[in-house]
Amino acid sequence: MNGRRSDETVEQVRPGTAHRERDAAVTTAATDAARIEGLLPSQTPLQLIDPQGRPTAGHGALPPPEALRRLYRDMVVGRRFDTQATALTKQGRLAVYPSSRGQEACEVGAALAMREQDWLFPTYRDSVAIVSRSVDPIEVLCLLRGEWHCGYDPYEHRVAPQCTPLATNTLHAVGLAHAARLKGEDTIAVVLLGDGASSEGDTHEALNFAGVWNAPVVFLVQNNGYAISVPLAKQTAAPSLAYKGIGYGVRSVLIDGNDPAVVYASVREAVEGAAAGGGPTLIEAITYRMEAHTNADDASRYRADAEVQRWLARDPLTRLETYLREHDLLDDERAAAVQAEAEEFAASVRERMNQDDELDPAELFEHVYARPTAQLVAQRQELLAELGNQEDA
Repeated sequence: MNGRRSDETVEQVRPGTAHRERDAAVTTAATDAARIEGLLPSQTPLQLIDPQGRPTAGHGALPPPEALRRLYRDMVVGRRFDTQATALTKQGRLAVYPSSRGQEACEVGAALAMREQDWLFPTYRDSVAIVSRSVDPIEVLCLLRGEWHCGYDPYEHRVAPQCTPLATNTLHAVGLAHAARLKGEDTIAVVLLGDGASSEGDTHEALNFAGVWNAPVVFLVQNNGYAISVPLAKQTAAPSLAYKGIGYGVRSVLIDGNDPAVVYASVREAVEGAAAGGGPTLIEAITYRMEAHTNADDASRYRADAEVQRWLARDPLTRLETYLREHDLLDDERAAAVQAEAEEFAASVRERMNQDDELDPAELFEHVYARPTAQLVAQRQELLAELGNQEDA
């Protein structure tokens, strides 16, 4: 005897019980298998428009024409804003700027797929997404200029402060979304993160609690291949970042992050599913950062020019423009009008950023705590005293 009893023995002790237990076990296994199948991403990234601008059959319906035109407009404006901000770093007007050129499909696609009442949790690279949520671009750049705490009112725009520490925004998003649901609010959270942030412990904790609480959160991982200079293969052994979701019971989707249509459609589906009580979704979007990590980085030290050239051929903006033109949704006149709008937008940013506002150093201590601590009050007094001495000298 080894202490184990066969089903036959169990049947003799409790007639009929073994069959019911076996049937229940089979049913449970089938249910679990179906649930696991529903969580798994596809083997290849989903596309709705291929790199040549042609519609891809079998992956779902394209967004309506007006949505595609809005995607195009915001991507053109977003790219021009991005190049203008990069130029401002060279003029000393910005301390730093992490470009997202090449990732406009993710930035704009996610922002436009959200509903007005939803919250966006961006990282430091997601300025274009914030601008696409109609936040004043000057307010967006305030943080990178070192001028103010955040630069904009998070509550007014439902956009959390840009997150510089990797992945802390994932936990904030889950917390807000779970709290909103407990309060009966029709609000979900969309959190943006990179492939490097997906290797952080915060992301795993956020996915775990999102799964346990069935929280209305959409995680959009912009996998651009590098965590600063570290390639993806040195960050993870997972076959896909999307597969990480299944370990936490979170539905996962793998998409082509340079296809604006599939980003918009996937995020919209996940947003609507979360709002309906369907819980969280993890979307891995395969994309590429065309510029260096920031203006302080030399990308030629860790990636070859041939690699960059291959991704230039998959430019998300060119892809969407080709599709729109071939389907009579865009002509030269409309394209020129959008380009002129983008130039005007950039000129306004340039002009306003070239103004030297008079700053109050004491504001550094405002809005840190509802009731300033004794240490903070002392630091404020010390700074004001030092500034007063400089004026007297």
